Amino acid sequence: MSKIATPKVYGWCPGALRPMMSGDGLVVRIRAPLGRLSQDQARGVAALSQYYGNGILEVSARANLQMRGVTKDHHPTLISALQDLGLADTDPAAEARRNVLVAPFWCAGDETHTLARHLSNALVKATDLTLPGKFGFAVDTGPAPVLRDTAADIRIERNNDGLVLVADGAKTGLQVTMDTVVVQALTLARWFLTHGGAPDGRGRMHPLIARRAPPSAHSAALAPPAPQQRLEQVAAGRLVGLEFGQIAATDFAALANLGPLRLTPWRMLLVEHAEEIPAQPGLILDATDPRLQVSACTGAPGCLQALSPTRQLARDLAPYVPADSTLHVSGCTKGCARPNAAAQTLTATATDTFDLIRNGKASDRPALTNLSATTLRAAPDILTKGS
Repeated sequence: MSKIATPKVYGWCPGALRPMMSGDGLVVRIRAPLGRLSQDQARGVAALSQYYGNGILEVSARANLQMRGVTKDHHPTLISALQDLGLADTDPAAEARRNVLVAPFWCAGDETHTLARHLSNALVKATDLTLPGKFGFAVDTGPAPVLRDTAADIRIERNNDGLVLVADGAKTGLQVTMDTVVVQALTLARWFLTHGGAPDGRGRMHPLIARRAPPSAHSAALAPPAPQQRLEQVAAGRLVGLEFGQIAATDFAALANLGPLRLTPWRMLLVEHAEEIPAQPGLILDATDPRLQVSACTGAPGCLQALSPTRQLARDLAPYVPADSTLHVSGCTKGCARPNAAAQTLTATATDTFDLIRNGKASDRPALTNLSATTLRAAPDILTKGS
């Protein structure tokens, strides 16, 4: 096995009030309420990205919107402008607690919409709750869970008997009601803390559940998840794909002219009420486009932790990924852009040099080591040969 440099683990994710320095400037992450931007908000963010950033926006794996290339000098003015748009908190601790992922197919006033608002408000008020920076909640109460493969520590889903509260990693949950679910969600978060989930201020629910069972009352069955989300017309509007979750601010503004935008964790945007989306550079409108099966982190030089560029290699290899498979290209072992396993993962060990992990994450044991980008491009069947 090749020896890989250990990347720096921050233990928290960037926010708007607490940005993170990257290779191209500050990354400012916007946690849009309900994962939705009105047309005015979206156009405003696009203008701010062009003026204060580098004109590149990203949808993260937790359906947040990232603005890149912001300078430290411009950050205070940017925050004031985001607050005027209703897209930034006033307190960093409240922003960190309000880490709620919302399934994007909600309708105004339905359970998902109502619960997401109530839970977000309760988390902002829970000033005694000191959770790890990456700890998050998912509200996913449609007919079948669509966020099961997206990172979250506490999930609110639906089963045959109604609402169910789930500790991530558990195979059963707690049956709850609309009146009790928010209180029970915060109770479960406190259970996580009191049972050693974050001994050094860091930790996630899944490893805790792997070490011990969930609370004894968590005995309700879970519903099977929905199939992997595809590009399609849905009741709320039209889903469009973004290459590696990235979009130019000008294209983001053009989409906003068609309708309000909802953020998803699948490198897609949902354009409310839209049916036809004009072709734009970087947009993926064809459900069979191979880029939908490929993910890649920012890579070098945009990420200070990355050992190699990633996205051009992912773009070049996408046509060779089987239709029922997935490929992730990671600049380091952290695997930020895809924390879950992929059928094939390439983890950078040096500039344009990668290890290949099959059916695993970026940090898992590789099947092949020291593969050059040139070799991978010349013989892409290496990815699947013998798997």
